[in-house]
Amino acid sequence: MEFKHKSVLLDETIEGLRVKPDGIYVDGTLGGAGHATEVCKKLSAKGRFIGIDQDQDAIIAASERLSAFNQVTIIRSNYCYMADELRSRGIEKVDGILLDLGVSSYQLDNEERGFSYRYDSPLDMRMDRRQSRTAGDIVNGYEERELYRIIRDYGEDKFAKNIAKHIVKNRADKPIETTFELNEIIKAAVPAKMRQNGHPSKQTFQAIRIECNQELEVLKKALDELIDLLNPGGRFCIITFHSLEDRIVKNAFRRNENPCTCPPEFPVCVCGKKPRVRLVTRKPIVSGAAELEENSRARSAKLRVVEKCDPFDI
Repeated sequence: MEFKHKSVLLDETIEGLRVKPDGIYVDGTLGGAGHATEVCKKLSAKGRFIGIDQDQDAIIAASERLSAFNQVTIIRSNYCYMADELRSRGIEKVDGILLDLGVSSYQLDNEERGFSYRYDSPLDMRMDRRQSRTAGDIVNGYEERELYRIIRDYGEDKFAKNIAKHIVKNRADKPIETTFELNEIIKAAVPAKMRQNGHPSKQTFQAIRIECNQELEVLKKALDELIDLLNPGGRFCIITFHSLEDRIVKNAFRRNENPCTCPPEFPVCVCGKKPRVRLVTRKPIVSGAAELEENSRARSAKLRVVEKCDPFDI
């Protein structure tokens, strides 16, 4: 299957990065290289672009798409290892970082990957197929209370307890092996009148995918470290696709903008913690009507941008 993924908020992201021709830029979720291509077009011969992705299919597609650019280095890894990957290549600081979080259109539409409830396929959902744990291992191996926790917290599904109960009950007879088998179990756990508000499996599939790939844990761990990698004036652009991701990004950016831990009644700061970033976007940028008409998956996308502060200007 050809790797197809339509990059969301493309123009807004490139504008947010404010690409310097001689700068060093990193895309930590390279995908099909839609954003990357536009960044590379703006780089001079002295500029440099590093693309990182954990999905081998994305690496192959992006390598082909970016083959015309000489400034490109492509790495198969997770963005949480960005600092180590860059240092091993002699790069200490960069001028811009981009993350386009979540699952790609290619991953959703590729039946064999098991990300979507729309196709009958094995329960896989691994973004990095070198990883041993699959969605099937979670569905068949987690205790009921753990299934309830992830469906409640990562899927924000009000029927999480009943869905977890039905999963455990059904797998006692035989392992749950396919997406359609899981669909039927979820359907039975959700009241009929509530199934009219979109597909009943949507939130549970999201929850299992997030748990399988440790998406939120990786994001929480990486944000401060990625900010450290930026040169003064460097930009960090992150596109999120659901409230859980966006909340983590928003809180991390605000904490880095105002890290002061002094009690609010103190007239001046005495803790000595200085702002590390400036918020370029106070509110997230969302897709316009034209983009939504072309790409319905852009509906939930939110772009946030920060700029690294120069410590000598504070």
